[in-house]
Amino acid sequence: MARDSQAALIALNRFGFGARGGASGDLINAASDPRGFVKAELARPNGVLLEAPGLQSTPQLGQAVFAYQDQVKQAREAAKETAKAGGPAETPAQAPADQTPGLRRNLSLNAAAEITGQMAEAKPTENTAKSGTMQPNAATPPAAKPAPQPLNVIQKIFRAEALARLQRATLVDCGFTERLVVFWSNHFCISAGKGELARIWAGSFEREAIRPHVLGRFADMLRAVEQHPAMLFFLDNQQSLGPDSRAGQNRKRGLNENLAREIMELHTLGVGGGYTQGDVTSLARIITGWTFAGRQGQLGAPGSFVFNVNAHQPGPQVLLGKTYDAAGLAQGEAALADLARHPSTANFIATKFARHFVADDPPPVLVARLRDVFVKTDGDLKALATALVDSDEAWKAPLTKMRSPYDFLVASGRLLARVPEDPGVYLNGLNLLGQPLWSPAGPNGFPDTSAAWAAPEGMKLRLDIAARIGARLGNNIDPLDLLEFAAADAASTETRRTIERAESRQQALALLLMSPEMQRR
Repeated sequence: MARDSQAALIALNRFGFGARGGASGDLINAASDPRGFVKAELARPNGVLLEAPGLQSTPQLGQAVFAYQDQVKQAREAAKETAKAGGPAETPAQAPADQTPGLRRNLSLNAAAEITGQMAEAKPTENTAKSGTMQPNAATPPAAKPAPQPLNVIQKIFRAEALARLQRATLVDCGFTERLVVFWSNHFCISAGKGELARIWAGSFEREAIRPHVLGRFADMLRAVEQHPAMLFFLDNQQSLGPDSRAGQNRKRGLNENLAREIMELHTLGVGGGYTQGDVTSLARIITGWTFAGRQGQLGAPGSFVFNVNAHQPGPQVLLGKTYDAAGLAQGEAALADLARHPSTANFIATKFARHFVADDPPPVLVARLRDVFVKTDGDLKALATALVDSDEAWKAPLTKMRSPYDFLVASGRLLARVPEDPGVYLNGLNLLGQPLWSPAGPNGFPDTSAAWAAPEGMKLRLDIAARIGARLGNNIDPLDLLEFAAADAASTETRRTIERAESRQQALALLLMSPEMQRR
């Protein structure tokens, strides 16, 4: 069978995370049967699951947070008592480095250089040149940096979850199922910046609510997501009380519509999907009582999903013209099942799916085909992914979509054949590039268009990262060999000449990482 390097490049870049360097042979394997190479991962549904030593369930993590918070409270109270007695007060602990309250898009170039220096995993030698800003005859030595604060249990778990995800993305053959995980995790996003529970649950949310259903049914994923404690906490549904429920009347509080609104606007029907504000309020009533057990465990194991009947709005509810009888938890599950099968949901998901993998303005024919598959298979997501790979449109569209920061960093690590050992180098890079892991600025997730990631400032920061990687690793790597791994004869003449004309191997490696073959998908 003739090998098609261009189709292999599409298989690896559009559907996966790019070719791996070393002896993987990814490009050669993909060139023999590009579509079969991509679809091979769909035949291994258990391969989507992520299990690693130390990764715990959401209830276990919830109990760890509650115990940690109790310890912090006790320490603060002890510090207050010490201060009252005239003793020295403890210095408050600083926030760990990977906590990023907001997107940092306006860093100075010096700050950018400091962070991007951590992107290369090879350690500098003792003779590494110092910063050019230091005066050669300075009499005063630089002040010693304070010792870093030890990571608390929340940060340790977050980093362990991040490392497991990054290692999986780096090691898989193509990466199609991992790309599906990233897509659905962003579609049903939470933000680790919401608070300590969200941060420690970010990874378990993806492992428990997303991964088991990536090749299953959309309705099952929808239910798993909306009943997961991480989503309930992120969108404040534990605060939502039915106005006529026992808890609502006792506490004089009512509905919180956050989760209901995002279920309809972002998770299922989409904007313009045919719902009204009245429907949002009805759905909010229907899912009152959906919460998680707190630290006291009165309703269940701390950190587990529970249905609190005392907080549930009694009586039937009308949603999108259909009456849902009072049936407790089943009332909400029936509503979600119908939203999953709604025609607007099929159109919204098909459009978003095609936009992510193919083009910012996806071919209408492709969107229509994916919509039909979604409807006919009752939301079978494996069938949806298969239809995407089988479509000619997905292979004919040019590779013009800009890789997201996460895709870029993972693709670079794969090509350099470097399995992540320290998640910090990736987490810092993602923070710098504006895509902090599991921490979008809002419930609509990170943007999925080229314009969002191709801004001049963002490209300058990518160049900084590429230059630092080149400076650290370029001496031991032949960039032209890497280009063969990445694209072979599918590489453009311009890219090949640019690398050949580089002044050094370090510069050539940086140019390779910034080439269209590495930046576009």
